[in-house]
Amino acid sequence: MSPSGLGTSRAQLAARLTAMTTAYHELPTAALGVLTLTASAEGLTGLYLEDHRHGPVDRLGWVRDSARLARAAEQLEEYLAGARRAFDLPLAPTGGTPFQRRVWAALETVPYATTTSYGALAAALGVPRAVRAVGAANGRNPLSIVRPCHRVVGASGALTGYGGGLAAKRALLTLEAAHAQAPSVGTAGGCGLD
Repeated sequence: MSPSGLGTSRAQLAARLTAMTTAYHELPTAALGVLTLTASAEGLTGLYLEDHRHGPVDRLGWVRDSARLARAAEQLEEYLAGARRAFDLPLAPTGGTPFQRRVWAALETVPYATTTSYGALAAALGVPRAVRAVGAANGRNPLSIVRPCHRVVGASGALTGYGGGLAAKRALLTLEAAHAQAPSVGTAGGCGLD
């Protein structure tokens, strides 16, 4: 019998604990403040801006683990430098309704340095009358920047709602416009596994 008396070795218990732990890394940026990346054993679970409206409520059980998030931090730094257009990371967002997950997946189809409207995104999802629901789901996207919810604007092209604030949305769109023609290390679409 194992030391725990439950038939489970210490290594197995440690592996289970690691799988259940949320790792995090904070990345200071000039334009957006501190970005918080979170991950599980399966992949990136969140990317939150400093004043994120729907960010994590508490950090109970979080463990600082810059090594686990090094690849995500590197790709994010490349993006912010204008050298990356798409992310190649395993994604493992938690939560969200099936509809919200459909909206979040659809965000990956919006090309770099372009925008779409909430109405166009709703139509692309086959629910053209669900504009407000698409907007609400967009605002709950836990993978800001990686799943580019900042590229969704109002019907008139006006900047509307963004979980990290309109100044951050404007900064991200300005960054992409400035680097739209530059060579990129990222591919045209997709963020990796989900």
